Amino acid sequence: MVEFSWAPRSPLEKALVAGVHGARGIEVGVSLTEIRNFDLIQVMARRGQAAELGQAAKARFGVAVPDAPKAVRTSDATLIWSGPDQFFVLSKGGKHTMQTLEPALSGSLSDQSHARVLVSISGAKARTMLAKLSSIDLHPDAFPVGAAAATSMDHTSVTLWRDSDRTDGQAVFNVLMFATFAESLWHTMLDAAAEYGVDISHSKDLA
Repeated sequence: MVEFSWAPRSPLEKALVAGVHGARGIEVGVSLTEIRNFDLIQVMARRGQAAELGQAAKARFGVAVPDAPKAVRTSDATLIWSGPDQFFVLSKGGKHTMQTLEPALSGSLSDQSHARVLVSISGAKARTMLAKLSSIDLHPDAFPVGAAAATSMDHTSVTLWRDSDRTDGQAVFNVLMFATFAESLWHTMLDAAAEYGVDISHSKDLA
């Protein structure tokens, strides 16, 4: 009998080549970092039970779940609005999985950990690059830290949110995309950022 072992692999494993890409001889303007090995659970309220789900989630996470396009950070997770009466739970280390959340939350849960790819985008030219791909207004006044949007980039559905700024003050944007479209959108991001110089990497740490 043949034995099988499942080792999760990133959809970007072949496409992502760490190092500097694009324009040379200038200060790198964009950093693209794929975040790997995360837990992502989508939680949706059952019909007429949004209030009950909100109460259960607040008891679990200690914060009110986002009821508008925004992302809320807790001590060990990020809750990201993904539509009316629904949100993602993004975490690391197996703290918030289907097994741990199902007994605690009253909604309908779906494990999206291997169905999505997460890319963190930062740098002095991050907004300029993203403006080529999305119609979202990313000016700090319109899209402050914690703002989120269910939108599209290059005709691909994504969830976009602004994370805490880097230590150097540069804004950080996170993009969740479907795994099946990840490689195509990744190359589109590289093309959009190439003129600014791109630092490419991957990490197991959430921003």
